[in-house]
This record gives sequence, C-alpha cells and structure tokens, in this order.
Amino acid sequence: MKVLLVIDMQNESYFPQKPFEADEVVSRINNIAQAFRKNGDSVIFIQHDGTLENCYLPGSKGWEILSDLQPKEVDHVISKTANDSFYKTELKDLLVKLNVLELVITGSATDFCVDATIKSALTYDFNVTVISNAHTTQDRPALKAKQVIDHYNWVWRELSATKHKVNVVDEANYLLKLRQSVS
Repeated sequence: MKVLLVIDMQNESYFPQKPFEADEVVSRINNIAQAFRKNGDSVIFIQHDGTLENCYLPGSKGWEILSDLQPKEVDHVISKTANDSFYKTELKDLLVKLNVLELVITGSATDFCVDATIKSALTYDFNVTVISNAHTTQDRPALKAKQVIDHYNWVWRELSATKHKVNVVDEANYLLKLRQSVS
C-alpha cells in the first residue's frame, strides 16, 4: 500500500501571504490524492497544533486545512505539535497498520515540517518518495522560497541511504509511474 502525506496545508500557512507556487502545489496535491483514492491507497492529512507557539490554534480558521484540500471521509487526519509528524503522534502505528510500502510526502513548510518528517520516516525504514513540486515554503531571510525548495530537493536526493534512498520526483512523472503500475 502507498500512503500520501499532506503536511500542514492549513490556512495559517497561507497568511499574510501565500507560499511559493501555492495554487499550483494545491492542484498537484489534489491530483495525487485523487489518484491514490482511485487506486485504493490512503491519504493522510497532518494538521499542526501550534498551541505552544500561539499559532495554528485548534478550532481557529488558521488551524483548518485549506478548503481546496478538504479531507474525504476515507482519509485520515493526524494532529501534531512539533515539526516532525511522527513525534508523539499515532502516525507510525497507522502506517504499520496500513502495511505501507511507500510513503509519498507533500506539504508545507519545506524547510521545517516536511524536512523533519522525511528524515524521521527514513529512520523508521519507510520507503520515501518526495514530490519535488508539491511542497512549498515562504521566502526566508537569506533565501528565496524557490531556492529553499531546490536546495531541499537536492539534499533529500543526496542523503545517505538508510534502508531506502529518498526518491525525489515531480508530480507529472510520479502520476505517470502510478498509472503504468496500475495498467
């Protein structure tokens, strides 16, 4: 089974300004999620609870998952309180229960929650695929968002393999591979 992780695609991530290629990233995530559901694979939305930082407050508008990405009834939603989606959550247990063979990662922010989750998934020996153009971030003090995204795509490709090496591929090529594996 494959699982799509959609990390922290919440309203607060998009204000006061949208992250890099925000609309395109949402569209790409929707395309992949639709293909996963059609194939009987799972989609898991990770939702940040930032109570400790006084942001992403549960029940607030900012905490809500982007309306264009609303989970379907068959999807899972997991709340987290740290950058790493595995830290003190039920994510690992759910992935084991689902007998996950491939963990496909998308979301926000590239340089925080997405990166931390990828590295943690590797330490748990999950086979990780990152959709290179379906994660995003804001401009940072020393780098533009596009540079941050390009840098992390390179870092993930170059990480020393644990049980698996990170596969970094764009949405179009991933969907093509997915269609070919179903045919």
